[in-house]
Amino acid sequence: MEAELAAHGSADLSLFALFWAADWVVKAVMLGLLAASIWTWAIIIEKSVMYGRAQRAMNKFEKNFWSGQSLEDLYQRLSDEDPRGMGAVFVAAMKEWKRSHEQGASSYIGVQQRLDKVLDITIGRESDVLESRLGFLATVGSAAPFVGLFGTVWGIMNSFQSIAASKSTNLAVVAPGIAEALFATAIGLLAAIPAVIAYNKLSSDANKLIGRLEGFADEFSSILTRQLESREQQ
Repeated sequence: MEAELAAHGSADLSLFALFWAADWVVKAVMLGLLAASIWTWAIIIEKSVMYGRAQRAMNKFEKNFWSGQSLEDLYQRLSDEDPRGMGAVFVAAMKEWKRSHEQGASSYIGVQQRLDKVLDITIGRESDVLESRLGFLATVGSAAPFVGLFGTVWGIMNSFQSIAASKSTNLAVVAPGIAEALFATAIGLLAAIPAVIAYNKLSSDANKLIGRLEGFADEFSSILTRQLESREQQ
């Protein structure tokens, strides 16, 4: 008996050993959570870079837009590119405004309604790009602890079965199984905590960028509306 306890006491409890010794269900849980954690960090890095780039692009566009240069020149330059953010909103609105005048639209209200519709659609499209994959972070943040808990419960059930089979309640007999089970919960938290923090931060950043798009759309719509009013009065 002493030899058996010594063997259990000297069991390898390293993380790698715990994974390989775990039940196949617990292994599946661990692998799934590890994959979710890796994908979570990939999204965090990708979104952080994207939002930083979008912020700089908006600052640059606003500087050019309010610099006093011709809107026609700015439109021609951006039309040759694939603009995102404010550039996309500006190009879409200018395109609709020019199309309405080329077709000789006579209704001021009709042109304004079409402009508002185009702006809403473009902002919605840009918002979808900014907010894409954030839902995955929310899902991981809310579900990962419970998935890890499932792995823990399953592992502890196996440990109790081991107790019954060995007819021994010595902690050295069941410690490896319990350690394997708790390892699943640890991985679940490892995936969930960064996902929750990143989701809150990135959602806030996305909302700020979308708010800037909506603010610019309102300002530009007012500029075009004043031009339409002045043309009608002439």
